[in-house]
Amino acid sequence: MRFLGNIIWHFPFFGFVSAFFTFLIGSLLLITVVGAPIGLGLIQLSKFLLSPFSSSMVDNKELNTEPNKAWEAFGLIVRIIYFPFGLLLTVITLFQIVGLFVSVVGIPVALVLAKSLSTYLNPVNKKCVPVAVAKELENRKAKAQVDAMLG
Repeated sequence: MRFLGNIIWHFPFFGFVSAFFTFLIGSLLLITVVGAPIGLGLIQLSKFLLSPFSSSMVDNKELNTEPNKAWEAFGLIVRIIYFPFGLLLTVITLFQIVGLFVSVVGIPVALVLAKSLSTYLNPVNKKCVPVAVAKELENRKAKAQVDAMLG
């Protein structure tokens, strides 16, 4: 079913165009030193947009990767500078979501795009992972919450 969703995303709805432009913007930002954290995040988002039904976006902190403290501070400064551009990309994506809700076939694609809105606002330290990895992370987080409540 995920494979069919990915095909529907690409051919009637031109998902590969969204992925290409996101990759292009990310690559342009990656060339600059200041935009590197944003560029890396947008490149990960473009990987997500190539197969949105088979992958998910997660924060690097959920993957237990310990980033460099200087990189985190730099990323915070860049996020503040990036916010107006991220807001513009988010509004464009919202219009795309509303347009997809017009057709019945577009509703699943609109839901997937809605999942990616937080990445448009804050692409720093995000990673594209398979759905199975994201589900396992959710299960571990839920287990930790249950253990904290019972313990």
